[in-house]
Amino acid sequence: MKNILKSTLALLSVLVAFTSCNNASKSNSGALSSSAAEKVYVAPGEHDEFYAFISGGFSGQLSVYGLPSGRLFKVIPVFSQDAEKAYGYNEETKPMLNTSHGFVPWDDSHHPDISQTNGEIDGRWIFINGNNTPRIAKIDLSTFETTEIIEVPNSAGNHSSSFVTENSEYVVAGTRFSIPIPQKDMPIKDYKGNFKGALSFISIDPEHGHMDIKFQLIMPGFDYDLSHPGRGKSHGWFFFTTYNTEEASTLMEVNASQNDKDFIAAVNWKKIEEYVNNGGGTMMPANYAHNVYDEATHSATSTMKKEVRVVNPLDVPGAVYFLPTPKSPHGCDVDPTGEYIVGNGKLSANLTVHSFTKMLAAIENNKVAGDAYGIPILNFEDVLAGVVEQPGLGPLHTEFDGKGNAYTTFFISSEVVKWKLGTWEVVDRQPCYYSVGHLMIPGGNSQKPWGKYVVAMNKITKDRYLPTGPEVTQSAQLYDISGEKMELLLDFPTIGEPHYAAGCPADLIKPRSKKLFKLEDNKHPYAALSEADTKVVRDGKTVHVYMTTIRSHFAPDNIEGVKVGDKVYFHVTNLEQDYDVPHGVSMIGANTSELLIMPGQTETFLWEPKQVGVWPFYCTDFCSALHQEMQGYVRVSPANANTPLKWSLGEDIE
Repeated sequence: MKNILKSTLALLSVLVAFTSCNNASKSNSGALSSSAAEKVYVAPGEHDEFYAFISGGFSGQLSVYGLPSGRLFKVIPVFSQDAEKAYGYNEETKPMLNTSHGFVPWDDSHHPDISQTNGEIDGRWIFINGNNTPRIAKIDLSTFETTEIIEVPNSAGNHSSSFVTENSEYVVAGTRFSIPIPQKDMPIKDYKGNFKGALSFISIDPEHGHMDIKFQLIMPGFDYDLSHPGRGKSHGWFFFTTYNTEEASTLMEVNASQNDKDFIAAVNWKKIEEYVNNGGGTMMPANYAHNVYDEATHSATSTMKKEVRVVNPLDVPGAVYFLPTPKSPHGCDVDPTGEYIVGNGKLSANLTVHSFTKMLAAIENNKVAGDAYGIPILNFEDVLAGVVEQPGLGPLHTEFDGKGNAYTTFFISSEVVKWKLGTWEVVDRQPCYYSVGHLMIPGGNSQKPWGKYVVAMNKITKDRYLPTGPEVTQSAQLYDISGEKMELLLDFPTIGEPHYAAGCPADLIKPRSKKLFKLEDNKHPYAALSEADTKVVRDGKTVHVYMTTIRSHFAPDNIEGVKVGDKVYFHVTNLEQDYDVPHGVSMIGANTSELLIMPGQTETFLWEPKQVGVWPFYCTDFCSALHQEMQGYVRVSPANANTPLKWSLGEDIE
């Protein structure tokens, strides 16, 4: 018996060992055959194939990564102050953060979208929304700088933004929270029937990208979550997901999940545009900021606007319809052909796809199930293209590879699922780590996706990285989708919380990148275009320092005659003109930040000395072998002193 037991144990040991070795062999061969590290490796000095622009969420910024490497290249300041670049601290950019509520140096940035021409990404500008204090910003991709921010009135929770039509005619801004329009003091319990949601259509100048609110569509008081434009055959329409069609105002997780179906709002913006161009709509009093950065003066101005054109959808028959969609939909995504509209119902077991062609037929044949506040509700079955049966739990967002495949994130089951348009069959799935939100395929929301990679942006990264305290790093994961099966290639941390991303080939942007900043183009009112122009000027208790910087000194570098209680404005011009030679400057005791002065530009910071003494300033951005020597002094005398105003470079002040 003992011999039998020994033999059995020995056999089990061999089997375990064999199985372990076999698994190890499979694991190693799989890792080697996949060559994941090789696929994301970008050799020193070589460039990534794609740009990925990933929103910073509660940081208020927009970050720039390379794909496939996952390397962070830049954080573009948009809605929040940034001490590294002096954005929102220097006098030139403070107006960019002005609103009707005053100076608001923070926001919650969610959804970037790149400008398009003929339905294809063109790489000129990228737009992104401020969710908290409703705003839309434009970033010029020739300089990667925020050049315009427009506040959105009659809105709250600017979430269904910022998505661009296929010829960049409009960028939209849809409200998440319905509110009284116009705002007024009223009981919250009277929400139903009294609150409204504004869908703002902001026109984009085709040459310069300048923005202006063309019209606001005043909709029923639902929550408008996400949106996408029609393209191709559906160009001229915009589609917005809604939830809280119950119009609840408390305990939303229960009370806003009662209805079996919510809606996708289908908006024929071309019909409304024609109505507005013919004088339709009503001018409503409003108060909102429009902030524009001037590339010539290197300065922003903020203009408060006082009215906006609003449109009642009932005044434009045939312009707005509701498509019933299960249930609490988040993403609203249109495939490259413009035929399929995917409604990602967070609380639905299935994934619902609507047909644009069937929608037009239902409208033509008046197949209406009822109305909501006078807006027709089409029959669900009449607009249904198909259903992806039980693909996962918690669908959020779908993008497309241009090869007939769709990719959807599932938040609860933490996975990306690949399925086929038209047959609705699931063909692959890959896990995410963990609780994925949105995803991005470069060009995946346009007529021309580059279906090589998908980036998944995950909400939770527990145990994926070295611990750094209770707020773990945010994360993105890169999958290769060039083959039949998806392959996880890379995890990389992100700033954030990353909500959404846009991407395109680097070759669309690199050739347009500005390389030379000519001094003769500098029209800043306080610019000193040579060292001969430098000076210090007193006007009462205000002192203006016209300063230059060049490798490796400031001019002037010694200043006397400043007094306690003065307001000293340092206007610093960088005399370099090549794009890769910025300079910095910081003054002890300045309660703003350093300046980071781009080549050929002038920037200003305010210093208010409060103590007598001799105080240094220095260059903060490494610029040359003599960077450490790039410094100077300001002598501060008592407020009642008679110290004359003097300045010098290269000699002692007499």
